[in-house]
Amino acid sequence: MSDFIASNDQALLERHGLGSFEDLWGLQLDAVDEPNTARGGWSSVFRLELEGKGFYLKRQSNYLTHTLHRPFGEPTFGREFRNIRRYHELGIPSLDAVYYGQRRIPGQWQALLMTRALDGWTDLDSLLQQWPKLSDKQHWAIVVACGQLARTLHRAGQVHGCFYPKHIFLRERSDTWQAQLIDLEKTRPVVFGQRDKIKDLEPLLRRAGAWSESDVRVMLATYLQKSQESPVVERWLSRLLRRRTHKESR
Repeated sequence: MSDFIASNDQALLERHGLGSFEDLWGLQLDAVDEPNTARGGWSSVFRLELEGKGFYLKRQSNYLTHTLHRPFGEPTFGREFRNIRRYHELGIPSLDAVYYGQRRIPGQWQALLMTRALDGWTDLDSLLQQWPKLSDKQHWAIVVACGQLARTLHRAGQVHGCFYPKHIFLRERSDTWQAQLIDLEKTRPVVFGQRDKIKDLEPLLRRAGAWSESDVRVMLATYLQKSQESPVVERWLSRLLRRRTHKESR
């Protein structure tokens, strides 16, 4: 895979001497959290600002994932980058890739992925912690935005694989909210229809403990494009609750 650089950001990176893999790999930055050292390698995330614009730079070495298509492994960022591109092609709202590159050197497989920071957006997990302070109107608009995002995702034939509140980012625009997804590493096509979709949605409902049953019904009604009293919504809610009970009892 050749290096990718977003055309809108190429000049900005080059002005700061960051137009190549080697430049970005060698840039001295403070990590935003502790490096992940699983999979026999390491992976770390850094933040940088260039001319008032925020970015996240993720670097990893020998941090591989193995699939049927790549049984010998590949950097996990490679899969995430392809999924970012796929989401954009399918019209699924998600983060933007700025740069992707990977290198094989003796004893080491390096990869880096740079994305635009979602400044001005808030993850759903943080909004849920503020839920009692938000108005009913905001509750409704946020839940609707999540339902619309899930509908767009599944109608495009994709499941996220980690559809958690911390991976859904939202921002308020007038009387509505916009939503998009991050952390696309585990995305895959829908294979088993409704079963896959139920499995994808259930973690969101399990972790959105601040949502009332009414909130969940609004989300499902939006997702299914049905009224809240529809038998279809009732069936989906019943299946989601059964799966939630099963997961919580394990």
